[in-house]
Amino acid sequence: MEVIEHYLYTKEHEWVNIEDNEAYIGITDYAQAQLGDITFIELPGEGDEVEQFEQFASLESVKAASDIYSPLSGTILEVNAELEEEPGLINKSNYDKGWIIKISVSDMDECSNLMTAEEYENFLESVG
Repeated sequence: MEVIEHYLYTKEHEWVNIEDNEAYIGITDYAQAQLGDITFIELPGEGDEVEQFEQFASLESVKAASDIYSPLSGTILEVNAELEEEPGLINKSNYDKGWIIKISVSDMDECSNLMTAEEYENFLESVG
C-alpha cells in the first residue's frame, strides 16, 4: 500500500495534503483497494463548510457504499468535478488525479488529531 510521507491520515483512511493554508483531501490507497472499483461519488458543493471528522461525501463501489469524512475543518474551495464523469480515477490515481476536495483550512491546530505517514502505516498493520 502506498503511503505518502508528508501527508496526514485519518483512521477512516482519508488523506490530507496541506500546502500553506489550503489542503487537498482524498482517500488512501488502502481504502480504494478495500472498496474495489468505485462506480459513483456524491460530491459536496464549492463554498460548503466541512468540519473535522464529519461526513462530506459518499461513494459507491462494486463492493460497498462508503462515507468520506473530512480530516480538517474549513471551506471547500474546489471540488474535483472529473470524478463525477470518472469516479474510477480514485482507483487509478488516488493521491494525484483522484483527490476529492480542496479546502481552506480554518484551524491548523486540528492537524494534531491526525496521523503521520509512519503512524498510519503502523495503524494499517494493526487492522491487518
